[in-house]
Amino acid sequence: MTPPTQITFRHMDVSPAAEARIRDEVQALAHCHDRITSCRVVVEAPHHHQRRDETFHLSIDLHVPGSQIEVNNDKADAAHRDVYVAIRDAFAAARRQLQDHVRIQRGEVKHHTEMAPVC
Repeated sequence: MTPPTQITFRHMDVSPAAEARIRDEVQALAHCHDRITSCRVVVEAPHHHQRRDETFHLSIDLHVPGSQIEVNNDKADAAHRDVYVAIRDAFAAARRQLQDHVRIQRGEVKHHTEMAPVC
């Protein structure tokens, strides 16, 4: 089941193709973790006066029981001049964070014991 998803486009027209890609990515995340309760995605194009930089920025806010996962794809990567590459990279980061969250919940993360100070 796909979680409720809110998609916002800033400084650009709504793109049905980009919106469909985002919904596909959210569906793929839902297969990784079936307890996502909501997802909010903001796609931001550069301001008109910043056209030299022309990279798209994405932020993803996932809610799972007991936690919130946030991804802010703010780095100015030349590949992010393509909105689909920016979407791919942001959702790959979200997937990694979601997998880490699942590992922590399952107790699969090693905990380091306190070491005595060396004199």
